[in-house]
Parts: sequence; structure tokens; C-alpha cells
Amino acid sequence: MKNKPTTEQPSNYNNLEKMSTFELLSNINTEDKSVPKAIEKVIPSIEKLIDSIHSKMKNGGRLFYIGAGTSGRLGVLDASECPPTYGVSDNWVIGLIAGGDSALRKAVENAEDDTTLAWKDLQNYHISDKDVLIGIAASGTTPYVIGGLKKANENNIVTGCIVCNENSPVAEVVDFPIEIVVGPEFVTGSTRMKAGTAQKLVLNMISTSVMIKLGRVKDNKMVHMQLSNTKLVNRGILMLMDELHINQELATSLLEEYKSVKNVLDNYKSKFS
Repeated sequence: MKNKPTTEQPSNYNNLEKMSTFELLSNINTEDKSVPKAIEKVIPSIEKLIDSIHSKMKNGGRLFYIGAGTSGRLGVLDASECPPTYGVSDNWVIGLIAGGDSALRKAVENAEDDTTLAWKDLQNYHISDKDVLIGIAASGTTPYVIGGLKKANENNIVTGCIVCNENSPVAEVVDFPIEIVVGPEFVTGSTRMKAGTAQKLVLNMISTSVMIKLGRVKDNKMVHMQLSNTKLVNRGILMLMDELHINQELATSLLEEYKSVKNVLDNYKSKFS
């Protein structure tokens, strides 16, 4: 039992099928509360990786995520949210999942077991030593991820990982390992639960911190966000009203003219001085 990785150890709870709905929810919630505490322990490791990513990206580099299953989906999710949130190119943060985009909805058999597939996927984006590659794998044993990271190392590409076991094969091959040990899952081995939550929180920390450091946020506002729907346009109008102390009509007019909150802020003083 002790030789099993943490993510595969038995749940702290037995006879789940005999629990009431309230008991299930309360116990899952109890387990979930442990996740932020586990992340807090590895903040120094996250900091080192973020500073390395920032250094590369401010000089024209990109950030890549690779993973399989839940881990891969979380990487793709984080990458896909950067363009609308921060107004960056969709080629700046790139998430790849074993088996391709079809694996986002349905598992692709044996895709994660191919040690050569990740590097082939990365070659489609011409990854280079200007970039950073993060492998995401709850178990820390996914062949797809290990293979991609090893090839990246051979090509002098900075590597990091987000895993949920200590001393895993994935962590052994990267420059900046992040090991979040959240303990056994409520349903034994179901790493889409606490491990997935931990990975999502760390991905939030990475992309958010990097984008702030790259100047994609002003004060606490997403001034570069894409105005792709009515909610976001209204948010932009409110930002301008608050920042520039102007009325709604003027804020709306300026946003229509300059197409982004950042452009309005950059041009407002010269236009009205």
C-alpha cells in the first residue's frame, strides 16, 4: 500500500454508496479544502517557473502545455481563455492534449501511451528554445508528457511540470517541477477531483501572474480583453467610467471608436487635453 503513488492510494472514506447526499457533499467538500493548503506549500516552486516564463515571453517566446485526459483538458482550457481575457494572440499560450482536439470530448484510446506523439504535436507549432513547455500529469507518469519533455530538454527548451505525486518520472525530467500532493481522492484514483482542482488553480496562478507581469492588466482590470459579447462591452464601459470619471454616453462612444479599453486609456488624454 505504501508503495502506491499518492494519487492511487485508497480513499479516506469507505462505503460511499451508503452515504446520504448531504454526507457525500460534506465529505467531498472536506477533501477539497485541503487543496489550497497543498498549493501553498509549493508557491516558491510556482514562483520560479513563472519568473522563467515571464523572462522568455517578454522576449518573444511562447508558453506550451501538454497533457492527457483531464490534465490535457485543463491545459487547453487555460490556454484558450488567455486571448479573450488578455487580448493576446491565440498562438501565445498553446495547450495540446494527447489525441488532438477530439480528445477534449471523448477519450482517444492509447494516445497518452505514445512517447513520440507530444513532440510531433509540438513540431506543428515550431517550438524552439525561445519557448517554455509545461507538462501536466496528475500521476506524473504519463508517457505522452514524459516523451515531449525529454525532447524539449534535448532542444534546450525550458521545461516545467504540474504533478500531484512526489518524485515522479515527469518531475525528474524538468527544470521547474511543481509537485502538489493533495492526498488520496474521495473516489479512489479519480484524479479529476482534488488533483484536477489543484492543477486548475496552479494554471490560474501561472497564466494570470504572467499576463499581469507582461502588462496585460491595469490596476486590477482586464483592459486588453476582447469585446466579444454584450456583457464584456458593458464591462468595458463601466471600466472607462470608473477610470476616467466620465459618463456612460462618452464611455460608450470612446469604446466604439477605439475598440478596446486599453486603446481608449492610451488615447483619451491626448484627445481631450
